[in-house]
Amino acid sequence: MERVIDRDGLADFLRRRRQLLRPADVGLPEGARRRTPGLRREEVAQLAGMSTDYYSRLEQSRGANPSEPIVSSLARALRCDLDERDHLYHLAGLNPPLRRAGTHINPGLLALVSRLTDLPVVICTDLDEVLWQNALADVVIGPLVGEGRARNLTWLWFTDPAIRRIFPEEDWDVHSASHVADLRATYSRRMGDRDITELVEDLVAHSEEFRALWDLHEVAVRRLPRKRFLNPEVGDLDLTCETLLTPAADVRVRAFLPVEGTDAREKLDLLRVIGTQSFA
Repeated sequence: MERVIDRDGLADFLRRRRQLLRPADVGLPEGARRRTPGLRREEVAQLAGMSTDYYSRLEQSRGANPSEPIVSSLARALRCDLDERDHLYHLAGLNPPLRRAGTHINPGLLALVSRLTDLPVVICTDLDEVLWQNALADVVIGPLVGEGRARNLTWLWFTDPAIRRIFPEEDWDVHSASHVADLRATYSRRMGDRDITELVEDLVAHSEEFRALWDLHEVAVRRLPRKRFLNPEVGDLDLTCETLLTPAADVRVRAFLPVEGTDAREKLDLLRVIGTQSFA
């Protein structure tokens, strides 16, 4: 079936959503006096991870056909609720995702975590795909680019050695076992869902370490509260990971708090300054 895009409707919806939001709603500074209400186009583009030119063309009813990842990113950037998200998909000629939370973050949840600027905060799916992380998480964990598997922490852990460099080597076995046990619990809860079945099959095919751990059939929702990170700017970071689940348990917020009795608080404060300077 041919894809039909309502370009004028899409452009109008994007403009109206952008004009309804204030910088404070999305965790951005107010900045200089604004001549028009709402966010600027470049701010929406930044939040959605695309070029300003690409976003501007969408608001002008022209340009390329937006892909599903692009529409999903725009829905998050514009703080759409599920009805607005589905409407955005329809305007783009796409079928909206199922009404599980899936890859959608409730705008109220985004507004809440956007205010936690002094802690690294990450929002993931139950398959460990990162949907959003704040600036301090970019500094501590590293910015993630791309979509799908390129943002899936379990997939990267077993297929890309680079991700392990931010953790002490003596902790790797514990992290590996935790990743697999957590995935096994989700696999049992969502038995038969194609996304998790394909992820497990691909991990079994690509990683001997994953395959051996998976065969142990250990099941546990991740409980690895204390983590040590290695940072080139400040050295070791001793943090506690607090995980908050949404009611459906398919979107998770992970906030990393400094361990009491360590210098992690001071190091995080320093990284906030370093990160702000780098992004500026």
